[in-house]
Amino acid sequence: MTNRKLYTIDTISEFHRISGLPKPQHPLISLVDYSLVEYQIEESEISWVQDLYFMGFKRDIQGKFHYGQSQYDFDEGLMCFIAPRQVVKMVISKYETKPSGYLLAFHPDFIWNTPLAKTINNYKFFGYDVNEALFLSEKEEETLIGLFKGIEKEYQSGIDQFTQNIIISQIEVILTYCERFYQRQFITRKKTNHQVLDKLETVLEDYFNDNMIDKGLPTANYIAEQLNISTNYLGSLLKQLTGQTTQQHIHEKLIEKAKEKLSTTELSISEIAYELGFEHSQSFSKLFKAKTDISPLEFRKSFN
Repeated sequence: MTNRKLYTIDTISEFHRISGLPKPQHPLISLVDYSLVEYQIEESEISWVQDLYFMGFKRDIQGKFHYGQSQYDFDEGLMCFIAPRQVVKMVISKYETKPSGYLLAFHPDFIWNTPLAKTINNYKFFGYDVNEALFLSEKEEETLIGLFKGIEKEYQSGIDQFTQNIIISQIEVILTYCERFYQRQFITRKKTNHQVLDKLETVLEDYFNDNMIDKGLPTANYIAEQLNISTNYLGSLLKQLTGQTTQQHIHEKLIEKAKEKLSTTELSISEIAYELGFEHSQSFSKLFKAKTDISPLEFRKSFN
């Protein structure tokens, strides 16, 4: 694409304008029917950053969305979540099937100074990539669309002192349902999830078998990159499957390797700590004791 530029969408009104929609009925929140969207741009590919929350169900979308390094393909229909200040790229094809579905967009000011403003970042799916998008059953889709339409009905009926609280409570219900559906997705995709666990074990094994001097312990970000998934998704998946965080898995593998070296080599505690990426042996000993209730030296003595 030539002359590609980064669009900024700071308001609901701007989003309606670029989408070819009538002026919004509420300045801070809007439910968009995708069948009515006609992007008012000449380019075939655009990038934008918006100061809005987006969450919606889309099917047969007019083009492909790219979020981060991943592509969202809405041919089969799924749920997506985008937080403010995230860059989105869209490749538009004028010849694709007319899209359907709904997008709920709201400005952070709409939830400002409410409990949701403090808790919305707890919903990790706002950072998920394409492999972590939410696939919905027909009944789940009907449930969410019903809630979306309820929000639309509320702001269309007139704005009064109760409007914001009623809509925010409905948004919270939608987010809670989506969290439930994600947990269901974790459970129903057991084979894929256990493949992630197998790959996690391989990544950790390879890392600890390599020369760790000057590398330090692997981070959650490093592990997620090796597995080609986001850090948040990895944490959510591991918590669901094992009840442990990514950091706890890293520490478990570390202790396993430490025990192996303590019981099968003549290396000193300091040398083992150094080989496992610790700059100071005291830090290694402290972690080892926290995880096993005994010191590295006491563990070694138990084998003599």
